[in-house]
Amino acid sequence: MRICRLKTAALTFVIALFLLPNFTMYHPEGNNVFEVMVNGQIVGRLRSGQDPESLLMQARRRIAEEKGDIFYAQADLYVEPREDNFAHFSSDEEMTDRMEEVLRSGEIAVDQPAYSVKVGTTLVNVRSLDQVRELLQTAIDGYQEKQDFVVALTNDEDRQINVLKAQTIDQDTATELDKVSAEAGDSDVLEAPRAGLKAAGEGFAGFDYGLKNLYFADQVEVVESYLSDAELTDPAQATQILTNPAQEQKIYEVQSGDTLSEIALSTETPLDTLIALNETLEDENSTIRVGQELIITSPVPPLSIGRQEELYYEENYEAEIEYIYNDNWYTTDKEVRQAPSAGHRKVAARKTYWNDKETDTEILMEEVTYPAVPKIVEVGTKVPPTYIKPISGGRISSPFGRRKAPKKGASTYHKGIDWATPVGTTVVASSGGVVERAGWGSGYGYVVYINHEGGKQTRYGHLSKILVKPGERVSQGQKIALSGNTGRSTGPHIHFEILVNGVAVNPLNVIN
Repeated sequence: MRICRLKTAALTFVIALFLLPNFTMYHPEGNNVFEVMVNGQIVGRLRSGQDPESLLMQARRRIAEEKGDIFYAQADLYVEPREDNFAHFSSDEEMTDRMEEVLRSGEIAVDQPAYSVKVGTTLVNVRSLDQVRELLQTAIDGYQEKQDFVVALTNDEDRQINVLKAQTIDQDTATELDKVSAEAGDSDVLEAPRAGLKAAGEGFAGFDYGLKNLYFADQVEVVESYLSDAELTDPAQATQILTNPAQEQKIYEVQSGDTLSEIALSTETPLDTLIALNETLEDENSTIRVGQELIITSPVPPLSIGRQEELYYEENYEAEIEYIYNDNWYTTDKEVRQAPSAGHRKVAARKTYWNDKETDTEILMEEVTYPAVPKIVEVGTKVPPTYIKPISGGRISSPFGRRKAPKKGASTYHKGIDWATPVGTTVVASSGGVVERAGWGSGYGYVVYINHEGGKQTRYGHLSKILVKPGERVSQGQKIALSGNTGRSTGPHIHFEILVNGVAVNPLNVIN
């Protein structure tokens, strides 16, 4: 029985080798299996007589029919013969499916015609001219209720390469353009004005109110190019890139009457940012002067839109300030002689805007219901004297104000400021004036007093040598003495005071 079972098993195995298609008969030598690879990846094993090239073409045909366009992919076919005693063969369908999978993973992106829109240093890419018009039209539609103006793309004749320039035209001109060819003078049509008309003698009703002009405030260039899908931007996102404001640094020149808080508000620059951008500003109380240049930030989009509108409105208005100039007063002195009062008027005006900011108003017609009373201010014309540090260098050894007396007999309230400096350091006049005193003074040692305009006086103490005499007029920065260690002193230094109407003030708040 055991021998019978062994014979039966052997016979069954031999029959299976002949009848099952997935196995090949054992051969002592020679290649009996063909391993197929596409792009270095094994896609199956074939018997002799199967055609891998036709299967690869079938896989490519499937993909092309699905995409409906030309399909580019790496397709390196390699067949390696080998010997395998028990090989599993792939069916044509299995082989084709696997080839299709490998081809799809090796698809090559091919650049297609596209258009690049350039505004300054900002560049966005879209697929078609229709998308160019779409994103630019969306940009200007944010500034018009109706689509009174549309985008037009024309050849830039000033450029040697093929560049389109974008501009806006009103609907009447756009209709006219549809009637003429691009070679028949489109440029003349594009420049046709669209001004509101006013009928004489009809008052405010004679104006054609509304949007009069809408235009790109920056140059917009459109260039044809070849790009991959990965380099393209969705038109909606491209519009945001061109129109979303970005912070840009600019220079602001301080005007008469400006304050830091007003500058921050008018320029849309946060006050802390304004202080951080300018080294001359320590805090919100820092002094600024007319003509001083400050760095500000301003939210500016890459693509700015300008527009003009004619409007009718009624408003309360202020009259311009009237000034009375007094040559005997300093420019820091002023006094209001007449309080203002607002007036009321009806106005037809042409307003100009840059993005959302009004930049100019031209009054076309005005009817005053009752006039405004102007504010009258008397101001000085003389430039007030400035004060400088009396020595070069030095180290503050005793500040202004309350202190612990450094030496017996010294005051616990310091009326000036001390700079430690070697004996013989040059001392100059802090401001121009007339020397009142030059000699020995109790406690001061050798000292110089100088009187200045506006009830101010400067004092320079503990000198080693005096170079001026009473009654002498000195100019700012003129050498008047040498520093020393005379009088009630604990070491070589210069003591400096500034008095206003006889009252000592902190020199650091006065000197420039």
